[in-house]
Amino acid sequence: MATVYETYAAALRNETADLPPGTARVGVVRRPFGWFHAVVDENVPALGPPADLLDAVKDRQAAFEADGLDGAAAVERAWAAVDFAARYDAYLETDPEAAAAVDRLLERVGDGTDVAVVCYEAPDKPCHRHRLRERLLERLEAGTE
Repeated sequence: MATVYETYAAALRNETADLPPGTARVGVVRRPFGWFHAVVDENVPALGPPADLLDAVKDRQAAFEADGLDGAAAVERAWAAVDFAARYDAYLETDPEAAAAVDRLLERVGDGTDVAVVCYEAPDKPCHRHRLRERLLERLEAGTE
């Protein structure tokens, strides 16, 4: 049965991503760098977090770093402070383009294609692709693809 994976651009670029052969590599980046297109099969900007959510995280992260937290801790605290997961979930459900993009990914998996959502962040850092994959798997398990 097909499923949803996740990986990051550097792993694809360095050929260290552990994905089954034939997995569709779907970028989920709102504003990708030019080279990003070379490591994914397609990019779906609508699945990237909305600009206001990204800005909120960056602002809170900067404030936490100014208070002396290191980068990783500041990012994690910023995500919690802005309620990133709930806000991103709401965006995926209420934005018409994002909701349609989620449905298209689920259809592909339902049709037998493994899909990997791809962004820039290393696996040990907070990233929206982790939450997106969770949401996709939840819907697949619930049979609402």
